[in-house]
Amino acid sequence: MNIESYRDYCLQKKEVTESFPFDNDTLVFKVGGKMFALTSLKKWEAGEASVNLKCDPERALQLREEYEGIVPGYHMSKVHWNTVSLNADVPQKLILELIDHSYRLIVDSLPRKIRENREFSP
Repeated sequence: MNIESYRDYCLQKKEVTESFPFDNDTLVFKVGGKMFALTSLKKWEAGEASVNLKCDPERALQLREEYEGIVPGYHMSKVHWNTVSLNADVPQKLILELIDHSYRLIVDSLPRKIRENREFSP
């Protein structure tokens, strides 16, 4: 996976926006105004691509035990976020599933009124 395919995958989801709210390096994807994925562009350029993704706490622990490339979220809540290294032992299919999972967690946490008035990806 390269930065363009990662970006395209995140942006194909409905109601997703991208921005650099922290600095010129950290690319953030949001749905409903809440972050579901973020990454450092400098790390991609250095060949150390990783993404921070929200994750169910129990699943997060299981994934960290199973994959060396999944660790507690860097500069994030260690309970709810994982940092996933894209050049490690994590299969691309799983990375895409984890992006989807993070997106769904955020969508499901939005107020019901917002969820009912907008169309989100399944």
